[in-house]
Amino acid sequence: MKRFISILLILVMVLGVAGCNVKTKDDVKNNTQDTAASGDSSVKPVDIQILSMSSNEKDVNIVRDQLAKAGFNVKLNIQPDYGSFTGQKEAGNYDIAISGWTTVTGNPDYAVRSIFTTGGDYNDYGLSNPELDKLVEEAASETPEQYKETYKEFEKVLVEDNAYIIPLYSSLKSQAINKDVLKADSVRLSKSRSLPWEEIDFVDQSKRTSSPFIMSQTMSSLTSMDPIKGNDGSINIINTNMHVRLVNLTDDDEVTSKGSLSYNYVIEEGNQEYYFILRDNVKFAKVVDKKAVDTGELVAAEDVVFSMNRAKDKNSVPDHRTYSLHSSMDKIEIITDLASLEGFKESGKETSVKSALEAGLPSEIKELVADKKDVNNAAGKYQVVKVTTTHPFPQVLNYLAHQSAGIVSKKQVEAINTYDVAKYDKNKDIAYGDQSTVTEGATYNNTLTVSGPYIMLYKNDYEVVFEKNPGYMAGTEHEPRINRVEVKFIKDLDSSLSALRSGEIHLLYSVPEDKYPLVEGDSKLTLQKRPSNAVSYAFFNLLGKSEFSDENLRKAVLNAIDQDQILAVYNNLKIKAYSTISTLVDTGNVHKADPAKAKEYIQKYWDSKK
Repeated sequence: MKRFISILLILVMVLGVAGCNVKTKDDVKNNTQDTAASGDSSVKPVDIQILSMSSNEKDVNIVRDQLAKAGFNVKLNIQPDYGSFTGQKEAGNYDIAISGWTTVTGNPDYAVRSIFTTGGDYNDYGLSNPELDKLVEEAASETPEQYKETYKEFEKVLVEDNAYIIPLYSSLKSQAINKDVLKADSVRLSKSRSLPWEEIDFVDQSKRTSSPFIMSQTMSSLTSMDPIKGNDGSINIINTNMHVRLVNLTDDDEVTSKGSLSYNYVIEEGNQEYYFILRDNVKFAKVVDKKAVDTGELVAAEDVVFSMNRAKDKNSVPDHRTYSLHSSMDKIEIITDLASLEGFKESGKETSVKSALEAGLPSEIKELVADKKDVNNAAGKYQVVKVTTTHPFPQVLNYLAHQSAGIVSKKQVEAINTYDVAKYDKNKDIAYGDQSTVTEGATYNNTLTVSGPYIMLYKNDYEVVFEKNPGYMAGTEHEPRINRVEVKFIKDLDSSLSALRSGEIHLLYSVPEDKYPLVEGDSKLTLQKRPSNAVSYAFFNLLGKSEFSDENLRKAVLNAIDQDQILAVYNNLKIKAYSTISTLVDTGNVHKADPAKAKEYIQKYWDSKK
């Protein structure tokens, strides 16, 4: 979520009294603001510091009024961008922070493990509850029919019992397309998966080689082009299109081999062994003189094993942000014993693993080879990779469809990452995928070697530019249609929408709900929308000196938030949510505001101080 959905949703929560907004020079300088509660005078106010980014003004106004009535004196720490927000969070300068999570893998384990389990790679706010950890592991081993009740109990412990988070709402996923330029039916809108570029096409197909496909994004600072080092809105779409994976997700969150490195995947009986038979028409690309070049090197089993092992190893790179997604993998290996595949059955079926893997192949499997130089699918020489999980865990396939499971070049990554991870110094060590290496200027030294349909050529203050990988599934339905992609950096969505309407960009990913009528009223635009897996919520600082380690204060905030009022302002284009699981599993849990209880919990807090 990573954070963000296919992009990170950061909301601004502003608390205080209408008409009592006083800014000093220091307030303006530091992007902070104090507001005083003007609710029930019988309730002694509680100080609270809110950390957020300067966006989503509607949420600011709604929540300000709600929490002001509950009785809070609020100091706002509003940051202009995600980097500044993260810096303030790491410094502990907040009591509550406003954020969001998009489950881009389509499975509930992803919606909880990284952010709510002890030691999760996005649990940087101090949450540690053994009961939550136990419930996450229990649900992970269960089928969808079984895990509904487990996740229901998980939500109860997370929200009702402890108020560790404050759910706000889930959102629609949307994008606006210039249908005069792009074939609208070539642009996919998936519930979870980030926007795939390779299928996008022009109305005038003669422009494929002469004109770029142009879209925009708000974040100009890119976390990393190493897929395991980032899981946020700055790079989710980018890394999705630069790295092929073992499997993909359909638009409705079903696991599929279509458009992936695998012809087929098979689950062995027992749900603990997973087999993938690899294509031989995906080659690595590199950049020479700011042009994409086919290296001629096959994306092969050794690269898969290398990529998956580093994905699950927390210490494989500094600042590994996605390791917990892949911690269920125990062993990744290349299978060369063809006869052994005859002896194993496909889960829930009588067919052998070998028969299931052979379905629809260019030729039957005659030999399994370990060395990529020996691969020749037409002659029946294939590679098979086997993933064994630590326990039965069918949801592992969803994680393998995530951009963090992108396949990187073993040879290239090992050549670049020569530093000692334990002694990594960001001021002198340059890691594979660092944005400085692709930024125009003195630091430009593009060392990317990618397996996906597009490769990044360069980045500057205004845009990041990509070119088609000439070695990616050439001659198939998955070969990229358009040669060049340009992503413009436009800081706000209003300006992005203006750029779309003027023809400067061709697609706007994530259209604000209040702009739907404007898009729908423009004859050259078309609006795609559907329910998403994005949930907006607030989390508390459970570290350091924050008073909101106190359960009573957290429950006061929880009971003050009225989702009905939020939805009304958005003309019911938002959807009620109870937790980050709400868009994936119907647990039946519903959040209801209770202003009287909010005041009671504040009073309980003060009583405990006597």
